[in-house]
Amino acid sequence: QVQLVESGGGLVQAGGSLRLSCAASGRTFSKYAMGWFRQAPGKEREFVAAVTWSGAITFYADSVEDRFTISRDNAKNTVYLQMNSLKSEDTAVYYCAAGDAAVERANLYDYWGQGTQVTVSS
Repeated sequence: QVQLVESGGGLVQAGGSLRLSCAASGRTFSKYAMGWFRQAPGKEREFVAAVTWSGAITFYADSVEDRFTISRDNAKNTVYLQMNSLKSEDTAVYYCAAGDAAVERANLYDYWGQGTQVTVSS
């Protein structure tokens, strides 16, 4: 069992930066791949980024490639999402998730956080 708690969301102007954190409970955090997803009002949840259990391999949605960076610190049981050059279309609730593989499909992740709101003003 893994419990996930996101933090770091907020209001930022377009072009600004935010760093989201996702703290995990339990000793097995390092065994899981981690992903970040987001959901904007009226839209489906979409993949943002994922990282393998070791942190060696990362994947990104085309819409955030070169602007967002996912990383993890297994010693701190935490995964991060550094978001730079934010755009109004990045406004959404951001969720972290844990699963067996770093993939884009949300239904393949077993554990989810409660989400943190990111609002980008233009």
